[in-house]
Amino acid sequence: MKLHKIFAAGALALAIAGCGTPSPDTYAKQTPALDITRYFNGTLDAHGMFQDRSGEVIKRFVVQMRCTWNGDTGVLDEDFVYSDGTRQKRIWTLTRTGPNTFTATAADVVGTARGTVSGNALRWQYVLALPVDGKVINMDMDDWMFLIDDKVMLNRTAMSKFGVNLGSVTLSFTKRTSALVAPQ
Repeated sequence: MKLHKIFAAGALALAIAGCGTPSPDTYAKQTPALDITRYFNGTLDAHGMFQDRSGEVIKRFVVQMRCTWNGDTGVLDEDFVYSDGTRQKRIWTLTRTGPNTFTATAADVVGTARGTVSGNALRWQYVLALPVDGKVINMDMDDWMFLIDDKVMLNRTAMSKFGVNLGSVTLSFTKRTSALVAPQ
């Protein structure tokens, strides 16, 4: 019986290990290759939604991003407008730390976000201080972005606390062409 329990525990450990998230390297050969200093430069519009863990859409939102770079430092200035009329601003400061790695900070991010680019993919991991029902919850964010073409990027973020899935964010970014003028 003891051998049976050891075998069952080993099988369970292998099953859990097989359920892991892919590495950014999984997408190394995918094109178009993502250069975040080029894509996140200029004005982008985004449309998204937050879903709870059951899949119910809780909020929809639009975002306008104004992005600039100075050498290895970038600023992503985001203005959110939510379906309930609330507004939010987040300003990210990104720093290139290697050929394919970045760190980032923002006022509502606890500590430092860490990102890796590979092929057409960018993976960000960070803790977001999220206001919920009058309290602030530090939520673990696992952000995956995939460049579709030179104008469109799709984003899926898993939100969790203590390893428990609490919801997800789905977002579509569209880069404005130089022919469009940003509203004043």
